[in-house]
Amino acid sequence: MAGKRIAVVLFNLGGPDCTEAIQPFLFNLFNDPAIIGAPQPFRWLLATLISYRRAPVAQAIYSQIGGASPLLDNTRAQAAALTAALGKGDTDWAALRVFTAMRYWHPMSPETAAEVKLFEPDEIVLLPLYPQYSTTTTASSIGAWRAAAAAKGIDAPTRVLCCYPTEPDFIAAHAGLIRPALDEAAATGRPRLLFSAHGLPRKIVDRGDPYVWQVEQGAAAVAAALADSHADLDWRVCYQSRVGPLEWIGPSIEQELTRAGRERVPVVVTPIAFVSEHSETLVELDIEFREFAERKKVPRYLRVAALGTDATFIAALAALVRRVLAAGAALCSQDGGRLCPASAARCAFAAGAGGR
Repeated sequence: MAGKRIAVVLFNLGGPDCTEAIQPFLFNLFNDPAIIGAPQPFRWLLATLISYRRAPVAQAIYSQIGGASPLLDNTRAQAAALTAALGKGDTDWAALRVFTAMRYWHPMSPETAAEVKLFEPDEIVLLPLYPQYSTTTTASSIGAWRAAAAAKGIDAPTRVLCCYPTEPDFIAAHAGLIRPALDEAAATGRPRLLFSAHGLPRKIVDRGDPYVWQVEQGAAAVAAALADSHADLDWRVCYQSRVGPLEWIGPSIEQELTRAGRERVPVVVTPIAFVSEHSETLVELDIEFREFAERKKVPRYLRVAALGTDATFIAALAALVRRVLAAGAALCSQDGGRLCPASAARCAFAAGAGGR
């Protein structure tokens, strides 16, 4: 690592940067084989139809937050914070630069790969801003990157850090943001903590996707971290953002809010799988589900902010990058090897996603 040029690539979902970008963003999303597995040209036709039909709904959603997604700005802020954190203390590299690559809107992997190529790195670290690995997010982003890097002739050794669902500072960052919300909600009664994550169709999980297992492990770790100040914590994992007619994993956040209203329990909702604010947090959690909770007579509804540039979370990312660079070899997970049970047949370790 001494004297080397290091490129760190942060992956995120991406979002439309203006109203006109909403339909093409949706098309890119649904044309991803990780999202719709139909072969071409059927997938192209389905993506065209779905994006056309969903665009007006999405436009109404984004109109509530200024007509565009804040995800790119938030991700760039995280990249800047990570750059600063990696620059602290003794460093062995000659130069280090953090890049951002979005999956479904600009800057996408081909654009970022062109920038990385000009940087001429000696090593590349791929760091998804998806803490939990899924074939629909991390694997899709890594696949898009590898295709783009190959097209640009990038041949620097590349390491993938696929997941960090229970990394200690990641867990500590969540606990630090949740504690004051629990204290505030306690004025209304014993609060229930809802860990909300983006849902998946049941068939994807049944095929061996490890996402749900990792979400549950992370939630349990955060609950354990909160035990010192909130013993016997009442907590549940739930899922949001369901679309389409397929069976999705549950329980849904609507089900849990309905239960909380029936039991007259105040709730604190925290996004366990989203580390950046975007439409699922700013519209779904802050507006739609808050109104839903009020209709269901939930006595208090508090939403914890996404981790964003929280210093403890950024320290976690910096530590992960340093760990990969120090190892000089592929580290599949936060611990360097397979985290998931054998039943997770489609985890990154099984797929050999670590690097080369």
